[in-house]
Amino acid sequence: MFKQHHYKATVKWTGNNGAGTTGYAGYERSHLISITGKPDLAGSSDAPFRGDISKHNPEDLLLASLSSCHMLWYLHLCADAGVVVVEYVDHAEGILSQNADGSGKFTEVTLLPMVTVSSENMLAKAKELHAKAHSFCFIAASVNFPLLHKPQLKVM
Repeated sequence: MFKQHHYKATVKWTGNNGAGTTGYAGYERSHLISITGKPDLAGSSDAPFRGDISKHNPEDLLLASLSSCHMLWYLHLCADAGVVVVEYVDHAEGILSQNADGSGKFTEVTLLPMVTVSSENMLAKAKELHAKAHSFCFIAASVNFPLLHKPQLKVM
């Protein structure tokens, strides 16, 4: 059976300094990301695009979405397989390539999870499950650039 899940988000521009977008340098990139029942996120563009570096930007959020989706599937699959994960930290990295005209796209993301398991006999299965988590991740299946995985595993 095919299921559909629907999501809604409201993004409201809050960067009008009084003159709207009358000039590229005359407005802030600030915005508010709202999802019913959840804390709002203050957003902006990244610093190279005249943004506020203290706020979340779309590029950071895409990277975080890929990382957290992979982690959540990975933990699920490990629990099902009897692999006891006691710590998981990912220091994901992404590359956005920008063209001369200002357009651009992500050309690669690398997930770098450091996974700690409770027993040495779980290491092989723990490593193997990263590929399966990648194949199940909804966000990974939705992007059109290489998503690499370079996990490191250790025993508690």
